[in-house]
Amino acid sequence: MSRVAKNPITLPKGVETVIAGSAVTVKGSKGSLNTILHNDVQVVVDAGVVQVSPKNNSRQADALAGTFRALINNMVTGVTTGFQRKLTLQGVGYRAKAQGDVVNIAVGYSHPIDYKLPSGVTAETPTQTEIVLSSTDKQLLGQVASEIRRFRPPEPYKGKGIRYSDEVVYRKEAKKK
Repeated sequence: MSRVAKNPITLPKGVETVIAGSAVTVKGSKGSLNTILHNDVQVVVDAGVVQVSPKNNSRQADALAGTFRALINNMVTGVTTGFQRKLTLQGVGYRAKAQGDVVNIAVGYSHPIDYKLPSGVTAETPTQTEIVLSSTDKQLLGQVASEIRRFRPPEPYKGKGIRYSDEVVYRKEAKKK
């Protein structure tokens, strides 16, 4: 059995997990998230503890049990504390401004970019060169951060672009004569 799947998930106070057929719903103070289980995975909720196990002894079922244990754990963390992703803009004239569900980004193009956030993701800009994205859904948050970063990924020569705050961009030396 997967080492990840062997670890039980302890539900914090105020979090409720409901299993209806192959659907798992996790409700907490920040909202509700749900996912559909694979046929090879079995989930049992007992006295505030969620246990994920494979239904058969195949390698795929073993791997899927670990994957779904991680997904359910991320859902529990999301509905209790939520997730944040911080992006920084580096470059002369690069700036961002969050207005409701739209992030206005100026990153050196002839026009500003208006990125509409999907429901469930919020953005704030503490400074002109920082974007802080928040959500209860970890996958959706990562997808939105990746799409915003794709407008101007960091380049290795000057380091300009949109990067994650914890990202390290290795710089290259310019060509010499």
